[in-house]
Amino acid sequence: MEKKPHFARREFLPREVPSISLALLLAAVLLLNALLYLYLSKFSSSLGRVETDSGLCPFGHFKFGAVKNCSPWLSCEAINREVRKLKCVGEGAVKKVFLSEWKEQKVVLSQLTNSELKEDFLHGLKMLKALQSKHVVRLLGYCEQQFTILTEYHPLGSLRGLNETLHIPKYQGMNTWHRRLMLAIDYVGVIRYLHSSPLGTLVMCDSNDLDKVLSQYLLTSDFHVLVNDLDALPLVNRSAGRLVKCGHRELRGEFVAPEQRWPYGEDVPFEDDLMPPYDEKTDIWKIPDVSNFFLGHVEGSDIVRLHLFDIHAACKKKDPAERPSAQEVLDTYRKVLTLLIREAAMPGTREML
Repeated sequence: MEKKPHFARREFLPREVPSISLALLLAAVLLLNALLYLYLSKFSSSLGRVETDSGLCPFGHFKFGAVKNCSPWLSCEAINREVRKLKCVGEGAVKKVFLSEWKEQKVVLSQLTNSELKEDFLHGLKMLKALQSKHVVRLLGYCEQQFTILTEYHPLGSLRGLNETLHIPKYQGMNTWHRRLMLAIDYVGVIRYLHSSPLGTLVMCDSNDLDKVLSQYLLTSDFHVLVNDLDALPLVNRSAGRLVKCGHRELRGEFVAPEQRWPYGEDVPFEDDLMPPYDEKTDIWKIPDVSNFFLGHVEGSDIVRLHLFDIHAACKKKDPAERPSAQEVLDTYRKVLTLLIREAAMPGTREML
């Protein structure tokens, strides 16, 4: 009697296993795509916070903290009566800054310190009132007669302390290439907003070195970027032939744009009247340096820099007209983040294939 081979039933396994594996693989890919879609949707919503703000109050009003109703900006009388100074937390050329308290909420009170710079102070107040949005620190009140401004308090302070903040155990989980790139996106979003603001094209002039730039912005408790200091925001109006100059002194160094430097060489003494004006593309020149600070030296940051290489090279074009707009830089940053998130999610799928 002829024996049946022991492997007779195994003949069918090579055909059956691929079918099962393929079904599992397809299910895994579909699940992965669904998760990725949900993640990117959540990310898009996060980006949208700096574009629209359904929580903003009507002009001349504010709300913050747990308060749901909008209140009118505090007047001189209300500030004098209801706001209590706690301690001085900073002082610049224009104003002194006090951590203060209003109705058991911490706030920031800024007061003019140099009467010769009152026009700068009032200009900053004008900008603060006109530019209220998710890009700008929240105004709570002001008193022009006493040169006082009241704004929302952000305990993490300016961006100068970003690296120190990210080393605090509570925030170490935020110290990733993803979160750092999102902060850079926030920063470029602020520049884009200023270049297309309700008032026109505004140039961020308080930006002659990296430390100065970082001091102009705040880090919020939910890790977003707000512009805080608007004292030096001149207006570009090309149709009227109006360009700007950031101050009346000679600017030096690689951080400032080439067109901001004295063009006539060392042999010709600097004269403000001979210095050519320029436009908002000076802000674009500085974006790569500021973003490099944001990205830091965490795992994955070099990959991000590699993806941003071309747009950063364009930002550093010597001819301002050849540099991209802030909107183009912002679009590129967002595309890179989306691409890298997708790539980070796909390696497991590629291995399964």
